[in-house]
Amino acid sequence: MAEAAATVPSLPWERRYPPDVDWNAAIPVAPLDRLLDEAVERYGDRPFLDFLGRRSTYAAVGALVDRAAAGLQAMGIGRGSRVGLFLPNTPYYVVCFYAVLKAGGTVVNFNPLYAEREIAQQITDAGVDAMVTLDLAVLYDKLARVMEGTGLKRVIVCPMADVLPWPKNWLFPIVRRKERARVPADDRHVSFRRLVANDGRYERPAIDPAADVAVLQYTGGTTGIPKGAMLTHANLYANAVQSTLWFSTARPGEERMLGVLPFFHVFAMTVAMNLSIRLGAEIVLLPRFDLDQVMETIHRRKPTLFPAVPTIYTAINHHKRLKDFDLSSIRLCLSGGAPLPMEVKEAFERNTGCTLVEGYGLTESSPVATCNPMNGVNKAGSIGLPLPGTTIEIVSLDEPRRVLPAGERGEVCIRGPQVMKGYWNKPSETEMTLVDGRLHTGDVGIMDEDGYVFIVDRIKDMILCSGFNVYPRNVEEAIYLHPAVAECVVAGLPDAYRGQTVKAYIRVADGASLTQGELTAFLKDKLSPIEMPKFVEFRESLPKTMIGKLSRKALLEEEEARRGTAGG
Repeated sequence: MAEAAATVPSLPWERRYPPDVDWNAAIPVAPLDRLLDEAVERYGDRPFLDFLGRRSTYAAVGALVDRAAAGLQAMGIGRGSRVGLFLPNTPYYVVCFYAVLKAGGTVVNFNPLYAEREIAQQITDAGVDAMVTLDLAVLYDKLARVMEGTGLKRVIVCPMADVLPWPKNWLFPIVRRKERARVPADDRHVSFRRLVANDGRYERPAIDPAADVAVLQYTGGTTGIPKGAMLTHANLYANAVQSTLWFSTARPGEERMLGVLPFFHVFAMTVAMNLSIRLGAEIVLLPRFDLDQVMETIHRRKPTLFPAVPTIYTAINHHKRLKDFDLSSIRLCLSGGAPLPMEVKEAFERNTGCTLVEGYGLTESSPVATCNPMNGVNKAGSIGLPLPGTTIEIVSLDEPRRVLPAGERGEVCIRGPQVMKGYWNKPSETEMTLVDGRLHTGDVGIMDEDGYVFIVDRIKDMILCSGFNVYPRNVEEAIYLHPAVAECVVAGLPDAYRGQTVKAYIRVADGASLTQGELTAFLKDKLSPIEMPKFVEFRESLPKTMIGKLSRKALLEEEEARRGTAGG
């Protein structure tokens, strides 16, 4: 097994690095599916997947993966093949993800909420050969309508009833018959049962971990245009190892992971699925986020690890019957995807007794690049320290680009074994984002003298107001200090006089009240006049992405539509 280790003299984060984590630890270079093989060997009899009460062991899932891999190879899937997963969180996702890798193919993740146009575009761009989905009309019917206009050759259809516990598996085809898709019996459709009807003997492909792409993960990247980040086997294996090193107090073979974030998103794919496998943890798998179901699941199934986004932790903190649930089993939590307000962190830790830390990364970095220590100093507002083998540099925003000293504001850049190979079929975008092996994130930040990184904002989200840079995150953090504020998003709107002006969208906490005048008075000593929101819109809810991140993009699209209507 080859190994890659980085050594950099005088690292600024050495002074405060967690004592139980070695930044210089060797990061193995290996095929990603080795994670599962290693887990099956070490934890074969341990429970692996718990889906709505139906449990299976590592050995059982491993055997099913081998049979699915053999079935895929019999279909012609091998090195160079790209297989789409159009699935919510179910055991099928985990099985098919690793089966594609074992067959030699590349996984292409699809969001089940995609519109048909988005599905067709991604199938065409990625050159997807086959897709895996459920026998649910809400999913399959979308694929059926785009098959003819794309190069999609096969659809593997997985019966939902087969992964449900008794008696749900028996009742589902009867009670939910209207929700089931009508799937043609032809050569273009393969049932999952038929796919795995073999002895599990597949031909192990000759994978080059550093070159072969394990996952083609679509992202807006730093420009907002969807493109496929090529994450190699080595990238994703490394990030699973790095995350395990960082979770130094996790107990291999003993943990239970709550998997509610969607696995088709890179954060959950690495931190909920792959990290669990590396640790031999049981994954308590939920198909989607439903607050009451999450509360009941924590109360009854006693998960110990719970990665999520800030809006999920916020929702739990504000649950009307919070005291009715025992959340004390939760030990370690990693927040990602969006800034974690300090009051959310502190309230959740009080409510559960857990350690909740904020991490940071991008799809292009597999995704985790930095994190606050599980055992060490957590600095308010910081995304933490670089993971083992990872170097963070703050680079000037003007030319020539140069690495800046501590305390100076610039673009956050990442070096490390988890940094992507590049963008699929987009060499010019790759050249703009990967410069001399350094991933330019598009985020503005600073690093303090202890090596802690603080994100100021996205370069593209900065508001240019009367010639001054206004950072939405800074304004949001000030607004969150008001006790009546549950959620907020700040954005820049076009302004004929100033260029842009600041607007805040706010959801007030249940039972609280707040007016724009009261908010302005509260913020008077916390924000400069140029940063003060000129417009405030109070809402009962704020738009969110599939993983629960507050969506500034959706709000700006609404504003643009309003202006278009007014102008028409």
